[in-house]
Amino acid sequence: MYLIIKRFFDVLFSLLLLLILFPLFILIVIVMLLAGEKEIFFFQERVGFKNKIFKIWKFATMLKNSPNMGHGDLTVRNDPRITPVGKYLRMTKLNELPQLINILKGDMSFVGPRPLMKKGFDRYSDEMKAKVYNVKPGLTGIGSIVFRDEEWIVTHSRLSPDECYRLEILPYKGALELWYQQHQNFYTDFMILLLTAWYIVFPKSRMVYKVFPHLPPAEQYLPRWAIEQRR
Repeated sequence: MYLIIKRFFDVLFSLLLLLILFPLFILIVIVMLLAGEKEIFFFQERVGFKNKIFKIWKFATMLKNSPNMGHGDLTVRNDPRITPVGKYLRMTKLNELPQLINILKGDMSFVGPRPLMKKGFDRYSDEMKAKVYNVKPGLTGIGSIVFRDEEWIVTHSRLSPDECYRLEILPYKGALELWYQQHQNFYTDFMILLLTAWYIVFPKSRMVYKVFPHLPPAEQYLPRWAIEQRR
């Protein structure tokens, strides 16, 4: 019953938000065109429900062919591949708004594990690969909230960006996504949506650990310097 009602709300609110936010979409497109952007939307293959591949919608924020440049699918702080308009869109999360179309289509839900590129997904262990997308990927999720500063961690790690993501970030992110599967209900989903908005305004807050005190502890997965940065 939970999944049926969740899908009903996904369709209802994605359709309503697309209608309400249509003027904002037009404004963003105009700003991007005036800024000289040649690509407005960015379509990329991601791993979705039951590990099936789908194409995600985003406003383009990086240079064309950026996955084959720099650090590939990993983004670091002040990444030179990010366009000037794209920097603002990413900071405010407005670049994610076109994913309302993915939600309406049924590729995604409002809340769930963030859909990874195949290369990022392959960094998971075989055990995690079999479990992480047993629920639909989401526009936001507990992993997205806890790792809102992921780019900072990757940038300042003593490891290479790939090693940092694979050895430090991904194990904890996977544990968080499995925690969500075990605790998913209307309350959890609603609080994740509220926390997503909260962290846009207060990015340094530790509110997520107060709302969900039984989250897997960061100390088991992240190095001390990365944890201290969050306090």
